[in-house]
Amino acid sequence: MSGRTPYVFNIQHFSTHDGPGVRTTIFFKGCPLRCEWCHNPESQLFTPETMTGKDGKIERVGRQYTIDELVDDVLKDHMIYDQSGGGVTLSGGEVLAMDHDYIMELVRRLDEQEISIGIDTCGVAASRTVEEMCDYADFFLYDLKFIDDDLHKRYTGGSNHLVLKNLRILAKNNARIFLRLIMLPGINTDKDMIERTMLWLRANHIPVEQVDILPYHKYGMDKYAKLGRKAIYFDVPSDEQMQEVKAEIEKFYDNVTIGG
Repeated sequence: MSGRTPYVFNIQHFSTHDGPGVRTTIFFKGCPLRCEWCHNPESQLFTPETMTGKDGKIERVGRQYTIDELVDDVLKDHMIYDQSGGGVTLSGGEVLAMDHDYIMELVRRLDEQEISIGIDTCGVAASRTVEEMCDYADFFLYDLKFIDDDLHKRYTGGSNHLVLKNLRILAKNNARIFLRLIMLPGINTDKDMIERTMLWLRANHIPVEQVDILPYHKYGMDKYAKLGRKAIYFDVPSDEQMQEVKAEIEKFYDNVTIGG
């Protein structure tokens, strides 16, 4: 199998949290960022690795699929997609950081089958890939970590330059954008930071269809120990804090949800 073939660490059928309707979500392995709160640390490396369970059993994480294999797998639920208005969501890791030719061929094949395509991205990807993906994707779940570049570098290990550039590219192409904002108390939940983010979106004419504010949680943090890594913990926002953030964002957008 080609060395350019990416690794997949999970295929989740009957998902209802990764876009409209019932969907199959394909999680590709590898991400250019290292978000300190990441609850899927097994998604970060572009290569396979092992996780150790409580019983000491070793689990290999990541396997390669041919495009034919993935298309055949998702076609099993074609009727469910049609009935529910669902489809396939490509996620990660960072799906748009995978091999360009592989990913574009995959979405072309899905498009030929008239399957709705969603892209879950952090925006750190080649702008060429983002631009071309606009011809096939029905929507983008766009994770905007921080509008402030210093905060972005500190907590994710990378700049937000490409994130903002690619968000403008999506806007230029009239893409459907579901914006996702992680909420970390004491870091990005204050009124000034929320307002700064919303004003940037307005100034850059970003057509956001929905804003999903995602409270930080500690689920999945046990995976770090299984991978032989150390987890970093943050404060969990209260319901009151989330409602306050929601009220601030609703000054700019009508369609705001908590939890996605």
